[in-house]
Amino acid sequence: MILSVTFSKPVKNIQEQGLLDRDYIKIRIQKNPSSSLTAKATYSAEFFTQKQAFHKSMTQTEAEDFYKKHAGTTFKNTVCRTESEEITSMANRHGEIKTITKKLSAQTAAKENKKNLFNKKKNYILQEGIPVPFLVKLGVMTKEGKVIAQKYDKFRQINRFLEFIDDIIPDVTKLCTGQEGFTEERPLHIADFGCGKSYLTFAVYYFLKELKKIPVEITGLDLKEEVIKECSSLAKEFGYTGLNFYIGDVAEFSYKNPPDIMITLHACDTATDYALNYAASHDAKAILSVPCCQHEINLQLEKTKLTEESPFASLNRWGIIRERFAALATDALRGELLEQSGYSVQMLEFIDMSHTPKNILIRAVKKQGQANPEAAEKSKARSQTLLSQLKAEQTLVKLLQK
Repeated sequence: MILSVTFSKPVKNIQEQGLLDRDYIKIRIQKNPSSSLTAKATYSAEFFTQKQAFHKSMTQTEAEDFYKKHAGTTFKNTVCRTESEEITSMANRHGEIKTITKKLSAQTAAKENKKNLFNKKKNYILQEGIPVPFLVKLGVMTKEGKVIAQKYDKFRQINRFLEFIDDIIPDVTKLCTGQEGFTEERPLHIADFGCGKSYLTFAVYYFLKELKKIPVEITGLDLKEEVIKECSSLAKEFGYTGLNFYIGDVAEFSYKNPPDIMITLHACDTATDYALNYAASHDAKAILSVPCCQHEINLQLEKTKLTEESPFASLNRWGIIRERFAALATDALRGELLEQSGYSVQMLEFIDMSHTPKNILIRAVKKQGQANPEAAEKSKARSQTLLSQLKAEQTLVKLLQK
């Protein structure tokens, strides 16, 4: 029984020759982990083009027929694993097919069976093995689409963020256009404040424009002239006409079109507050923010002598504890304030804690329907009580009160 098959090195013009419906560069077929070892086994197939990935379910008969039809013909290189063998089919330029069969030892076979039956590979939005132009240029991938080992954390981070974006697109679309959807005349507007080298900015554009075919205009903003110059050059090189970069501060910059989605990643200290205020005051439909360096409340607590009766006295005794507590308190306040501004707020883990402690992502989506005054009042009371107990002030509070 086939456990998995990988097809690579396709012949030219697959679609034109009528071999398959698209010019695929790679295909993977794998037996579903929960499927039985009988004729009722089911398979998941992934079909990769240069820019997209398509998924299809197959029966065992369909998988076997597909393998027999395309191994060594449509694809010059095919590796098939069964419960006891690894079969490699290779075709040369003259169409001659060479087949190499390798018997698996009992130990190796058991290991392969276990891997195929019980380990389900992470299905990333951007798939390894499919070259993505900007990831190749930025040194995350090789030209063949292999993720460089030292950049795998960045690759996972990019995919994680795209999952967060993908989740909110239906809500943002409905809030902005009803059931009509975005068009070239009314594209999705996104602002990325503090875009830096713009790994995620390019990824979001590529995902929405190239993969999901959503008309989108993205504006990246940063204070560093050299970074903006390089990003603008890359966008021009890739032909990303809807992706533009400017030098500026969110507190003073004027976007041509108010953003439907505001992104702010690792904007230092109160810069996050200015970005959140801009988004809320310009009726952004969604906000994705990963705060960084929350010094404001920490510095106030350092100077404040909380009484022994304060519920936070113990948290203010040691510097490292105070710093982490102040960061969490700051983000909790930001969440409360966004809820008071009419958003539904989630606090999510952006990347694994082992990579960085600054891994909280605030995701806020504008609520639909009528506001809930009672919930807003409770949120306001909680935030006011927290600030009162800490004897502190917070920038976003003051900005939203203007």
